[in-house]
Amino acid sequence: MIEADIRSKSFGTSRVLGPVRFTVRPGETVAILGPSGVGKSTLLRIVAGIDPRFEGSVARPERMAIVLQEPTLLPWRSAADNIRLVHPDLSRMKVHAMLDRVGLGDRPDHFPGQLSLGQQRRLALARAFAGNPEGLVMDEPFVSLDTGTADRMLALTEALIAETRPATLLVTHAESEATRLADRILRLGGQPATLA
Repeated sequence: MIEADIRSKSFGTSRVLGPVRFTVRPGETVAILGPSGVGKSTLLRIVAGIDPRFEGSVARPERMAIVLQEPTLLPWRSAADNIRLVHPDLSRMKVHAMLDRVGLGDRPDHFPGQLSLGQQRRLALARAFAGNPEGLVMDEPFVSLDTGTADRMLALTEALIAETRPATLLVTHAESEATRLADRILRLGGQPATLA
């Protein structure tokens, strides 16, 4: 379960968030919608534990995974090694099974630069789900993909979430993505931003 109770988040003298309170139960997907620049990514970084400088508290599961707008892969490591770096205890067989699950079973030795953007995004999903996460945060993971690739990525993400059932927080500006993936939709707006 993810429990966020953020009273305030500021950058210098500019207050960006607060108060923002919500819970994401195990197996539930909650989408946060809002306009660009409102603070969605800031909220996600707080929930993920990347940004500890805020007033309030966040309780999150021990096994957390993050999928960002950019795949954030190490370009000098193979697809399999990009997974093993985050999950060093995974056997070679499980790494290859995860790559196969996302349609990259024939590319374990390919480097990120040898993969299309869609394939890099699938590798990022494989890395996130390989550790069987209890909590998952996703920051606009389908942005800048063409319609067909985005639809395939949405279907793959749906299937992986259904199999693993983490408490999932999806940050997006796309109503269609939120409607398709989420059990609940929360809207972030205002200045400082709060949930409506």
